[in-house]
Amino acid sequence: MSAPLLEVENLKRHYRLPRESLTRPSPVVRALEGVSLRIEAGKSLGVVGESGSGKSTLARTVMALEPPTSGRVLFDGRDLNGLTRAELRKARRDFQMVFQDPYGSLDPRQTVARIVGEPLAALGGTTTAEQRTRVAEMLNSVGLRPSDMDKYAHEFSGGQRQRIAIARALLTRPKLIVADEPVSALDVSIQAQVLNLLNDLQARFGVTYLLISHDLAVVDHVCDEVAVMYLGRVVEQGATATLFRQSSHPYTRVLLEAVPQPVPRQRPKRRSPDPIKAVVTGCAFSDRCRWVQSRCRVEAPTLRTIGPQHLVSCHFAERIMTEPIDVQINA
Repeated sequence: MSAPLLEVENLKRHYRLPRESLTRPSPVVRALEGVSLRIEAGKSLGVVGESGSGKSTLARTVMALEPPTSGRVLFDGRDLNGLTRAELRKARRDFQMVFQDPYGSLDPRQTVARIVGEPLAALGGTTTAEQRTRVAEMLNSVGLRPSDMDKYAHEFSGGQRQRIAIARALLTRPKLIVADEPVSALDVSIQAQVLNLLNDLQARFGVTYLLISHDLAVVDHVCDEVAVMYLGRVVEQGATATLFRQSSHPYTRVLLEAVPQPVPRQRPKRRSPDPIKAVVTGCAFSDRCRWVQSRCRVEAPTLRTIGPQHLVSCHFAERIMTEPIDVQINA
């Protein structure tokens, strides 16, 4: 197996909240609790989970926008949090981010030329004329016209704004793009266009994606592998086709059952997790699991291999895998 482009090792990120009482310690949100991932160059990994599972925190930590509480983020073999400020600034040429909101992530006071050319301007070493040439080339690559560079963000639709954001991320020819919910703010009719664009750009430039999403259909369309997160932990990981059609963790089954279907069916009501309440012993999902056994409440499962490149954190994964899944992902 070749060396991964991105490797996350036992990553933890905790946030201490303000005290609710002088006699009690400050509550702690364990946003990431020992996440380990790896992505090979040219591949794409999707990270899914409900709100509060730690997806966006993972994205910010991988981008070195936030320091980890413990653990490491290795990019091309280099520990990002071990770099000096100048070294990190230079390294950012090789990893960029596409944010969720195409309306809030673009400065309304700047032209498209300034917005898209910002990474090159920040890195230095290029003239304004060279930046405009590169911007024109990249706008053309994402399906916009070079003449659009002198317009402002408010003159574009949501889908076009997200194309501008993607052009900005691609301008430095990065090896890795971290996309945090890149289509969730767009109309369904526009989402497919942006997702197809991501696939085309990967084939053309060989870019690697870390795609954060709550939409399983988006991940199924774009990603080679998927990791399922629950309360800051990866509970299942594997090839997209395998995981969505032979899922072995109860939480993955819950996510699949929540996918809208052509013929709606009755679903059991399930309460959302509380990220402040950390399970001291046992499985973190035991209070919501319909397969729970006494062992689950006293013994925490570890992430283990149950098939080719298929990892799961569940004591009874083999039994759960045998139960059929009646879900259409791309409904």
